[in-house]
Amino acid sequence: MILYLGLTVVTVALAYFVDNKATLQSNRISRQCMLNRVMLGTMFFLLFCVLAFRVDVGNDYGEYLDIFRDLHLGNHVSTEVGFNAVVRVVQFFFGTGVGSARIIFALFAAPTVWLMLKALHDQSDWFVFSVFLFMANGYYFSAMTSVRYYFVLAIAVYAMKYVLQGKWLPFVAWIVFAAFFHKSVLLVIPVYFIASRNWKKWHMLLLLALCASFLLFEDFYRRIIFTFYPFYENSVFDNGETSLINILKCFAILAFCLLYYKTVVEKDKKIQFWFYLNLGSLVLYTCCSFIPEISRVAYYLNVSNIFLVPAVLCKIPDKKQKRFWGIVIAIAFLVYFVMFLYKAYNVEVGLLPYKTWLFG
Repeated sequence: MILYLGLTVVTVALAYFVDNKATLQSNRISRQCMLNRVMLGTMFFLLFCVLAFRVDVGNDYGEYLDIFRDLHLGNHVSTEVGFNAVVRVVQFFFGTGVGSARIIFALFAAPTVWLMLKALHDQSDWFVFSVFLFMANGYYFSAMTSVRYYFVLAIAVYAMKYVLQGKWLPFVAWIVFAAFFHKSVLLVIPVYFIASRNWKKWHMLLLLALCASFLLFEDFYRRIIFTFYPFYENSVFDNGETSLINILKCFAILAFCLLYYKTVVEKDKKIQFWFYLNLGSLVLYTCCSFIPEISRVAYYLNVSNIFLVPAVLCKIPDKKQKRFWGIVIAIAFLVYFVMFLYKAYNVEVGLLPYKTWLFG
């Protein structure tokens, strides 16, 4: 736990010195731009090392070793073709031993960390607070529990900038590429498009109707889901459970944003986009418990909170209110982070204790 806490403190401290609004001046690199590169490079190095050098950390670490073995033996696996291709290429050049498995984990750790840092740098209105939320929410540490999913989640977060810029072709291209590693990411194409629209009051009526359909026609939606993921049906993940803590978190963020909806949210298109994603995540958690591993779907939406919360805080006109809510939100997420770390010892999570092969 000390390693994770220390890593979080150091990462947030480094992020404090980054000004992501700094630009080139007369085609020359300014002092701030150079400082940004040093800080971001150090952050990447630290975050990458902890991901890449782990061993037997994460509840599915052993499952991935089984997948590597089955791919070598030619057995059927449920992982997507892009992931399988990367594994086979590594095994072709480096064999099938422990060393090749470590290389595979490192190969996915590097782009996962880089894409998330790049997304934070490009999209956040308050970089250091976004980095704090990224760490405190457990998004970074959970990347040790599912290599494919968090790599694809990082792509989805990075590709959000194309949605905000209205550049749909590169957005779809990135998501289609990501689908070769985890096809669940295809969901974000329609969802992000809908969230980017300028909603009217009657759109809320459609949302209510959709919520009602989730509750009334559960079997219909389950048939669609299991057409793509048949191995999830009647599995240990198909248990009808949802996440109370994520419901509370999404609801609390929704309530906070509604306090400043007229003065902040409504006036900024990108904040509205993230606001609707958080609302969609709340709908999933409350109305779609029939989806196996519901958080794997909802994270594509509520990960936007690392941008939404800092953006709203930055634009609160009253300084005293801004300071008050900043402190309250920081304390709330610190409490959540501590709870997350204690839960990380559970066998079902397997993030602690941290073990590495670096020192033998």
